Amino acid sequence: MISNISTDPEKDDAPAFEPPVISVGNMLWPLALGLGVLAIIAFFTYDKGAFQKFISSVNPTIMAGAVGMLVLRVVMGGWRISFVSRHALGFSAGIRSQLAWDFASNVSPSVVGGAPLTAYYIARESKISTGRTIPFGDVSAVMTYVMLLDQVWFALSVPVILVGAFYMEVIPSSVGVLGLWTAVTYFLILMAYTGLFAYATLYRPEMLGRVADRVFRLPFLKRYRKQISNGMKEFEARAAVLRKQKSDFFLRGFLLTTGTWIARYGLAVFVIWSFVPNVDMLLLSLRSVAMTISGLIMPTPGGAGGIEGLYALFFGDLLPDKTLLAPSLLTWRVLGYYIFLVFGVSLYTRHVQRTSKKKTT
Repeated sequence: MISNISTDPEKDDAPAFEPPVISVGNMLWPLALGLGVLAIIAFFTYDKGAFQKFISSVNPTIMAGAVGMLVLRVVMGGWRISFVSRHALGFSAGIRSQLAWDFASNVSPSVVGGAPLTAYYIARESKISTGRTIPFGDVSAVMTYVMLLDQVWFALSVPVILVGAFYMEVIPSSVGVLGLWTAVTYFLILMAYTGLFAYATLYRPEMLGRVADRVFRLPFLKRYRKQISNGMKEFEARAAVLRKQKSDFFLRGFLLTTGTWIARYGLAVFVIWSFVPNVDMLLLSLRSVAMTISGLIMPTPGGAGGIEGLYALFFGDLLPDKTLLAPSLLTWRVLGYYIFLVFGVSLYTRHVQRTSKKKTT
């Protein structure tokens, strides 16, 4: 996915390609979709004083904890990017890169993801080219490893969900038997896929190359075969860099990933706990994990539209008053989604201003 990022050999400090285009439409249509689903949920749970009731029932200290989860998510994510680059990226640059990644993931089509734009941002803002050697490979290698860490964390989250489902209703009964088994099948496939991907990345990258080569021999995919072959060769090179790292590199990277994802899961937990003080915290936490993992297959940027529905599905029956569903959902999306759009626009504007200034001097 990042293999198409190249550099100009005469200008090693900047990518020789234009970044993925982020148009106003890229931001507005998922925003409208998410707000539309929120409006539908609010319509079916309508109560004139719902928002006032929500505000009056919120424990401000616990809600501050939700904000703390937001901050922790960004800090741990930025620290992770800085660490994986072996501090070629400073801590503050890592924070900005994490914000850029969250923004890009929320406005890019799912088939593109946020990685290409993030690699571009790291390269431009930190003046580290995507091809230049740094203490840990290059920017593409950094992004590959960070994405691998996320995949491993997803895979490890699945057994927690499945074991918990034996003892409590982690998958809401409202989905029915078919929905339950569909969810279980999806979780198992995700765990198997990520396990295979991690194994192939660290130990047998050539195996993925052979599989890709066979798949792209098909008549309707054959024209992409050469491009994929080149991309897999680059992937094998990055995997070789990974295998040379010491054990503490993997351990610390995993611990930082753990902090990042606990903060992501914890956001919904703190938001709901703030106005449902007697909620079953273990069940709430497991459902937050299950909802987040389920949201990975949403085809829209940032899961817009679908993730709102998942929130209602997983948390609706835990609320003592259904009219509080829409206000709490809006609060959760503001902290976990809309705020990153604001940060992203700010970073993008800053980048454009700096680029324009360089061109005029």
